[in-house]
Amino acid sequence: MSAIQETIHRLHDELPEGVSLVAVSKFHPAEAIADAYGAGQRLFGESHVQELCAKCPVLPPDIEWHFIGHLQTNKVKQLVPHVGLIHSIDSEHLLREVNKQALRIGRRIDCLIQLHVAQEETKYGFTPDEALRFIGDGTWREMDGVRLVGIMTMASNVDDKAQIRREFRTAADTFRRISADIDSFRHLSMGMSHDWRIAVDEGATLVRIGTTIFGQRQYSSL
Repeated sequence: MSAIQETIHRLHDELPEGVSLVAVSKFHPAEAIADAYGAGQRLFGESHVQELCAKCPVLPPDIEWHFIGHLQTNKVKQLVPHVGLIHSIDSEHLLREVNKQALRIGRRIDCLIQLHVAQEETKYGFTPDEALRFIGDGTWREMDGVRLVGIMTMASNVDDKAQIRREFRTAADTFRRISADIDSFRHLSMGMSHDWRIAVDEGATLVRIGTTIFGQRQYSSL
């Protein structure tokens, strides 16, 4: 058994029931993804549209591809035929473009609202108040090409575990407020290699783990 497969098995054993692993395979070759697939992993996360679209045809068709990076509207058309879940809807404008392109090909794409809770200007997304207003406004209900199924967030890239926990808790509180009224809201995507255990403690249902599984990035086009 390879090191990748051993890590996949260990993570599956450690994650509690109801929490799914998204193996973040960006910048790693298709061979590494196939190795993880051999250990039973089916959810993979990519953050570049071109890379996801290149990997998809050369890997098993039952892989569910998640897009986890910042998504530009001019890349949506290329992405929607391949993706199972978009984690990073950071504006109404982007959601409308995903809706438009999904309807064009007869799909309905599951999407997560990206929540900005970190103390970093580089993070994208809605603030909790903006997310609550957007959901409450209800215009998204008219978009038949998309389905909002939860929230994604990233904590600040700091060593302060108390700060990370506070930020995840803010996201979880926002998630609970919305999911109380919307049946489709079932996913809370938060936590990466360095902080996923805190995320699980605070209610994550999806964790996005890359480096722990695949090692340092290889910057491969496939």
